[in-house]
Amino acid sequence: MSDSTPTASVLAARGVHFRHDNGHQVLAGVDLDIAAGARIALLGANGAGKSTLFRILAGAWKPTAGAVEHHGAPVAYTRSGRDALRRSVQLVLQEPDDQIFAMSVAADVSYGPVNQGLDPVEVEARVAEALAAAEIADLADRVPHQLSYGQRKRVALAGALAMRPEVLLLDEPTAGLDPAGARQLHRTLDALHSERVAVVLSTHDVNLAYEFADLAAILVDGTLHAGPPAELMTDRDLIARARLELPWAPMVSHALGRPVARPEDLIR
Repeated sequence: MSDSTPTASVLAARGVHFRHDNGHQVLAGVDLDIAAGARIALLGANGAGKSTLFRILAGAWKPTAGAVEHHGAPVAYTRSGRDALRRSVQLVLQEPDDQIFAMSVAADVSYGPVNQGLDPVEVEARVAEALAAAEIADLADRVPHQLSYGQRKRVALAGALAMRPEVLLLDEPTAGLDPAGARQLHRTLDALHSERVAVVLSTHDVNLAYEFADLAAILVDGTLHAGPPAELMTDRDLIARARLELPWAPMVSHALGRPVARPEDLIR
């Protein structure tokens, strides 16, 4: 269940259930609306179903029950239906080596546009645009697997950006990054926000979620609770059930006897 009221959306989960073949129920009636330009943080304990929900939203897995809607129409789980969804929705996995396979950064980033059958001039423009957005234009001719972990994560991100998606799903994007790498990612996400790309990131970092998101979504016991970060992420009972911690900003505000710090008041 969701605590939010559905709105016009680019992508939406409607009563999504998912059960593995072994009978384990992961999702039990999840609703989530993703509007153009949304900034959503998806939180939950390990095994709560965050990656499962991402794979369902990206069309890789079909829900056991319920539906995923793209611009208000149910996703068709045919090859053409999935291809249409993937042109609009891109999933970047936590481990970059699960997505990188080409012998140069530029070749890897070009894979999606090339397979769309785009004109070579258009492919080149998209690759240059994506490399610049990910701040790795200087790495275009490098061999991806000779790069640092953080650089490889940005190569995977650039590959998704080259598709010019409406929705970007980022699975633990700051995992394994040092503080400088995390700040660099924040800059990239801020730029995407200005371009009306919806970004949904899963994370265990409650402070990142609180600062980044316009909407927080917490998975607990197969259900999704969604709402403004300043309200949802200060719900001690919900945070405890999700095996998370309260973010530092509202905790400090409470300790000082001040109004709860809102995410928009924090320095990004």
